Amino acid sequence: MNMSNTILIGTRDSQLALWQTNWVKDHLESEYPSRRFDTLSLKTTGDNILHLPLSDIGDKGLFTKELDIALLQRKIDLAVHSLKDLPTELPVGLTIGAITKRWDERDALISRAGKKLSELPRGAVIATGSLRRKAQLMHHRPDLKIVDIRGNLNTRFRKFDEANWDAMILAVAGVERLGLGKRITEKISPDILLPAVGQGSFAVVCRKDDPETLALIRSVNHSDSESAAFVERAFLRTLEGGCHVPIGARTQILPGMLILSGCVGSLDGQKLIRDAITADFSEKSTRKSLENIGIALANKLLNQGAREVLDEINQMENPPK
Repeated sequence: MNMSNTILIGTRDSQLALWQTNWVKDHLESEYPSRRFDTLSLKTTGDNILHLPLSDIGDKGLFTKELDIALLQRKIDLAVHSLKDLPTELPVGLTIGAITKRWDERDALISRAGKKLSELPRGAVIATGSLRRKAQLMHHRPDLKIVDIRGNLNTRFRKFDEANWDAMILAVAGVERLGLGKRITEKISPDILLPAVGQGSFAVVCRKDDPETLALIRSVNHSDSESAAFVERAFLRTLEGGCHVPIGARTQILPGMLILSGCVGSLDGQKLIRDAITADFSEKSTRKSLENIGIALANKLLNQGAREVLDEINQMENPPK
């Protein structure tokens, strides 16, 4: 319980993370004008190590661990994260208190010559820091050459502008939030590139033993986006996928029904197991029933060959000694 009148919000110090945090802060200030909300910026492991691919520097929590510790030590009252960066299992004592309304969840192609993905020449070089994007791109266009790129969005745009790559891929939501939407050449169809779990939403995390803060942050929660998060995170958790595994998912919520699409790919893109599942949905759907949809699709993919793909990746990451 926060006994002072000030709620302290933790965030990464990148421009996009600060945008997200200020979005939450502005909404809370509007809803609770008598309360004070301040921010505290921290650098995370993922922010500090930029010379290696994400898959080489660890697994879950690269962009969240330092904020988790600050929460548990009561140095902050809540933290705002891109939902796709959040591990499916949070540290004991922490919980997701709210999921914001999902932005466009697609991936964006930024190309030098204004060419769409289908127009890029054979052997075109595309930059991305995501194994998920790489696997699906290589499956769709085996001729492409993929190079790794790391850093915040501004850093990636600078690297792209200085390099001779043909294109790079970023999340539509992040590019548009920073006012760089004009740089987007194409919003790639999810039929080609399924997004990351939770892409387009951000999560507000706080301590389970802080009912006051939990009650406050429900004002920024978006019900359908929260339902989609329950489904997709259960799908990811069942596959036990971290940043080492190319996994994509997308939830569509329609009147009375929900469609979950998901995929698991090999690192070289040669194997891509993809399927979808349709289920009944209403505002009264329970968290357990929603999570069961994600679990069902994960098991469906595992039975179709995803288990062998995941085992191969695990063996590559953890070779026998």
